[in-house]
Amino acid sequence: MSLARRYRRLLLAYPRAYRRERGEEILGLLLDGAPAGRTRPTLREAADLVRAGLRCRLGRPASSTVGVWAVLTALICGLFTAALASRVAWETSRPQPDRAEFVAVFAEAFPGHRLGEDVSTARALFVFYGQPVSRASLRGLLLGDGGEYQEGSAGGSATGPMPTSEAETLATAQQRLRAAGWQVYEPTSEVLQTCADPRCDPASQPVETVLVARRGDTVLTATFDDPRSFGSYLGVALQRAAPPAVLPAAVLAGLLGGALAWLVFGWASRRTEGRRRAPLLLGVTLFFWWVPVLLATSSLARHHLDEPHPSWHPLWEWLGQPTLSLFFLIGLASALALLLTALTPRRDPRPLTARLG
Repeated sequence: MSLARRYRRLLLAYPRAYRRERGEEILGLLLDGAPAGRTRPTLREAADLVRAGLRCRLGRPASSTVGVWAVLTALICGLFTAALASRVAWETSRPQPDRAEFVAVFAEAFPGHRLGEDVSTARALFVFYGQPVSRASLRGLLLGDGGEYQEGSAGGSATGPMPTSEAETLATAQQRLRAAGWQVYEPTSEVLQTCADPRCDPASQPVETVLVARRGDTVLTATFDDPRSFGSYLGVALQRAAPPAVLPAAVLAGLLGGALAWLVFGWASRRTEGRRRAPLLLGVTLFFWWVPVLLATSSLARHHLDEPHPSWHPLWEWLGQPTLSLFFLIGLASALALLLTALTPRRDPRPLTARLG
């Protein structure tokens, strides 16, 4: 019977043990209440069965907040798996620009300006203190210096006297880049407070102007500085934008990771019901996983609003990783302890004589 078969599929939302115990009873009630000739459940019935089944998976029927904790757990785990998948998808990117590509773009955008000999190129797609990540760098990466894990880039600066004014150089660069097929964003300027004395003249403070442009998968960032403060009046960096595979990989992995986390949470919740330390371990886990996300998201959101970003910061940076990876590791240890608690058989509190009798 097609209606019974479809009801059985919806009942998969319930835990297996619950289906074995009460599945046939629920199915019988559903079939008895269905009008003659119906071949499929109504949308309302389907939604109610799935909602009730998912809630049943969480156990703890007396708790009014277990659903909130399940959502928070599924969401953060989905974000972590999405970030991991996005990092893997970054490997589909082209290598970072080499010296020849950088020199060609510099000459295209800034004709007449002399490029210094010290042109740096990235040794990997992502680097830690300018070097590829290795086993020796893992300790620093995970325990305090994670902020130095960044996308690599090719960079260099102009040397010698400035042949034209900053305004003319900026206007020429915008014109030439647009003519060469670059999407040029509006420049941003910021006054750098190099003098903390209130008597300092604000007009004497150096001003940093940043020009950003993108062509295809390549992003150019040109920074105009005061040569009196920085020694060079122009610094240029060239790097790759996020490849197209990053977004679909992150979305798919995030959905799968969140769904799996919900199921694991429900299993652990049912297994640890009545154990006092389980809520404490869950609270510690969520605290140390969510705090970096809240801090990083608020900071990066302001940063993105202040200046153009043709390529957004990687997802893991929005989660505070690996900058605050120590928080993640503490939360991970707490989560593993919670799972170990769930795996430990529950002791029967009844006396031995009562159990034997």
